Amino acid sequence: MPETQELSLEQRVQALIEEKTLDRVTLESLSDEELMLLFQQDVHAAFDILVQRFQDPLMNFIYRFVGSMDDAADILQDTFIRVYKKKHLYKTIAKFSTWVYTIAGNLAKSELRKGYRKRTTRLVQQRDENEEYTLPLSTDDPLPDRTADSSIVYDRIQEALLELPEVFREAVIMRDIQELSYEEIAAILEMPIGTVKSRISRGRLQLQDLLKDVYE
Repeated sequence: MPETQELSLEQRVQALIEEKTLDRVTLESLSDEELMLLFQQDVHAAFDILVQRFQDPLMNFIYRFVGSMDDAADILQDTFIRVYKKKHLYKTIAKFSTWVYTIAGNLAKSELRKGYRKRTTRLVQQRDENEEYTLPLSTDDPLPDRTADSSIVYDRIQEALLELPEVFREAVIMRDIQELSYEEIAAILEMPIGTVKSRISRGRLQLQDLLKDVYE
């Protein structure tokens, strides 16, 4: 018997459209890339699910990068507006997560460079105000441990992150807070994996030096 040829991503999405099997349960079972292709076909419920999946991790990433919850919320909204308006630019050669993190990162850096989002060492907002978007640090990466009082540590880490040079801060956040792979980070930042690893290593060293007073 001839082997059954596996359908391409585009063919699977087209089959879903033709079969009219696009209920909420089905949509939630699809990959990010399948949802984006459906959105390109004007299935707006697919966009809603992508927003639901990515709003918290993106908010955490942007907030850690710019240091202001209000500014991060604005940038998050701008990110999804960009996805909505530029949906036709997405190509399946890239993971959707890579594409959307690239958009968010570029918007955040653009605002910082305009001077509107200032890099400061100001204290972060009350812990209970941003807890929803504050993810725990990765347990297998060499950032400071979390045995000290968690509220103080989280505030100090955020202050220290904002003191890092932008290129180191971005890479460290992606790896140690967002827990993205080196390959994903390299794709988002459009640079070799070796460069990514170097930035993360140098950023970690600077961060540990900035936080040494917390653990004395």
